[in-house]
Amino acid sequence: MDATCGVRKKKGRELPFKIASPNSSATPYFFWAINKSDARYRPLRITFPPYFCLRYFSSFFFYLQQFRKTKPSYQTSMGTVVDSSNQGAGSLPTNKKVSVIFVLGGPGSGKGTQCANIVENFGYTHLSAGDLLRAEIKSGSENGTMISNMIKEGKIVPSEVTIKLLQRAIQENGNDKFLIDGFPRNEENRAAFESVTGIEPEFVLFFDCPEEEMERRLLGRNQGREDDNIDTIRKRFKVFLESSLPVIEYYNSKGKVRKIDAAKPVGEVFEAVKAVFAPTVEKVAA
Repeated sequence: MDATCGVRKKKGRELPFKIASPNSSATPYFFWAINKSDARYRPLRITFPPYFCLRYFSSFFFYLQQFRKTKPSYQTSMGTVVDSSNQGAGSLPTNKKVSVIFVLGGPGSGKGTQCANIVENFGYTHLSAGDLLRAEIKSGSENGTMISNMIKEGKIVPSEVTIKLLQRAIQENGNDKFLIDGFPRNEENRAAFESVTGIEPEFVLFFDCPEEEMERRLLGRNQGREDDNIDTIRKRFKVFLESSLPVIEYYNSKGKVRKIDAAKPVGEVFEAVKAVFAPTVEKVAA
């Protein structure tokens, strides 16, 4: 046996396989058992310990399952969400045209309240990025732990995490009209969403509200959320100003922003919202 390269020879011929030396660091999970007395003439015997077999096959089936899990959706035409991993499975829609409206505004601007009114009066489905993220936290998953830590620090959750949650919610819902509340929160979110889904919003509903009023509302609502304390609230204001306003400016340059004065009472705010949605209702009716 060649001790350097581990090539086994028989009667002067090199056999078409190689083995490592028993002392080699290249064999951490198995060892070779060879009958040394007549190793030149007897077949090579390889012994694998049980724990190696268990580890090998466990890893194989783990990666096989990961490969078969839901792949990122992609877009074949404007507004059509396609989930390639579910085609033919019949569990989720695989080809679905959707209408999306982004709902943006600072924390405490009243987005959630007005989204509920829009759902009731105009037949949209409300998808709150924040609610989806909190549900993921509650599930106890690894992603949920990561999301929890980032929210406590007032940071923005990675785009791929939120987009995956939004895609799943859209695919599982029978409606084709969606209000996406609190997303995109920055330019990277926006670009990733449009790139992955191929969907641009019909318009962006922007609830504009002074910071002092939003702070008063957040401190007064007492919903028991960990991020409703004064320090975290101010961090969220800072993140919104630095990250989300550029998204609003981008869509405003395309004529897609509908600005609402959200400092007014709830009823007055909704009257302004209805004026924005009336043309879309007339368009559908026509």
